[in-house]
Parts: sequence; C-alpha cells; structure tokens
Amino acid sequence: MALIGKLVICGVGLIGGSFALALRRAGQVGRVVGVGRRPEPLQRALALGVIDEVAAGWADALDGADLVLLAAPVGQMDAIMAAMAPHLRPGTVVTDAGSTKRDVIEAVHRHLSGALADVVPAHPIAGAEKSGVEAAFAELYIGRKAVLTPLPESRAAAVELVRAAWEACGARVVDMSPGEHDRVFAAVSHLPHLLAFGLVDDFARRPNAPLLFSHAAGGFRDFTRIAGSHPEMWRDICIANRVALLDELDAYLGELAHLRGLLEAGDGAGLEAVFERARRARNAWAEGLPVQAAE
Repeated sequence: MALIGKLVICGVGLIGGSFALALRRAGQVGRVVGVGRRPEPLQRALALGVIDEVAAGWADALDGADLVLLAAPVGQMDAIMAAMAPHLRPGTVVTDAGSTKRDVIEAVHRHLSGALADVVPAHPIAGAEKSGVEAAFAELYIGRKAVLTPLPESRAAAVELVRAAWEACGARVVDMSPGEHDRVFAAVSHLPHLLAFGLVDDFARRPNAPLLFSHAAGGFRDFTRIAGSHPEMWRDICIANRVALLDELDAYLGELAHLRGLLEAGDGAGLEAVFERARRARNAWAEGLPVQAAE
C-alpha cells in the first residue's frame, strides 16, 4: 500500500514535480493532483505525466487529500494558505518546500491556526539553476538533505508522514528550529545567490560588458552558475529572510574590507593565509569531512 493515497502539489515546478516523480519511482503515491495560479504549467505537468489531474480549485484538490506540498515561491505562501484554509479538512497533512521558515510559519498561524497539528514545515536542500516542470526529475533528492521544522503543535503522525515521504524520495532528513534554519541558510545559500546575482548584474551594466563576458571562462561560470536561478523565487527568499541575510552580508563586507586592506598593503603573506584557510575548508567540505573553525 502506498504511503500517500492522494498527494496535492501547489506549484508543480522543479521542486514539486521532482517530489511527485520521486514518490512515483518509490511506489509511495497513488494519485497526484496539481493546483496553481496558471493553467499552462499545470497542463504541461499533466502532459508530462508528473501529475494525474489538474484540480478545478482548492475544494476539489483537498477532497480526500492525504498530503499537500506547497512548492510555490515563499512570497506566495500567504495568499495560498488563505485560499486553501476554508477547504482544509482534519487529517490532511500540509507541508511546504520553502527556503525560509519563519515567514512561512507566520502565514500558517494567520490562516491555518485551526489545523496546526497537521502542519509540518520543511525545506528540501536541492535545486538547480533551471526551473519549471520540464526540469523536474525523480533523482533530484537522492542523498540530499531535507530539513523539517515542526511546530510545537505538530502531531507525531503528521511529522512522521512528512519524514517518510522525503526519505522515500531518497533524502536524508534532519530537524532544526525555524530560527536556526533561517540563519544557517542565509549564510550558505541566500548570501551566495545574492553575491552571484550582484556580480553578474554589475558586469552586465558596465559599458564594456560585451568584452568582459566574451573573456569569461570556467572560474566565472562556476562562481555565477546560480545567477541563472529563478528571479522571482530568489527575490521572495531574500526579502523574507532579509534580517538574517543582512547580518551575513555585513559579515561578508567585513571580509571584503579585510581583503582590500591586504591588497592595498601588498601583503602577499596575508592573502596567502586567507586563501590557504579557504582552500582547506572548501576541500574538507567537498570531501565530506568535518570543517573546523579556523583560528
């Protein structure tokens, strides 16, 4: 018997589509229903076999639903929850795939306060620079982490259903508090995206942009790959997590000021020390080894 009889996905793109495909591959879902703002992506998901049907609306989608995954950009979560709330029935578990958690949980309390026991916020740590249901694939989550940030009110059975669903997708599930989640991902995800977007935008607006881009090679490609990500999604993430992201940006500006001082002084030994610490940390991380805090 499948883990999930009826799965509802709101936002059938890379994340939501890959979730559906992964559960199908594992034989853990019976029927997948899509719901969203626009009919075109839903019809495309239907044609690709990612979903089994397109819901006429939330009343239709939630009828008999076991699990709902909200995989839309975090900036849409408030409106989505407001729309689904009148049709949500007891026992239907609601989770999300948002890259920020405190703002999502605030929306949960505004609109789903009567169903807190059935809500389990989450965040799969996976993605790609391409978006849309055409980019979805069943193996996206294999070996990746999925973070759960359950509410104090979340019932154990709801948490276990969400945990089991992500494990069936091949993910390694970990638990965090919402605040810790947002601080950690401001540093390791949101700041790198902000920097990549900013660097490419800086070059694109320069008078000699054609010359710069014509000579850019592997290093530029590697550093800026994530600047090809979905602008709307990352706009919403940065705004939603701006307090933690501003703290990380300020810390990085301090590092840049330090590097500038070393360059201005012609301090080769100082630069090499920074580069060596960074090299050791990056290589240890890439090899799956513990990274110790540098002195």
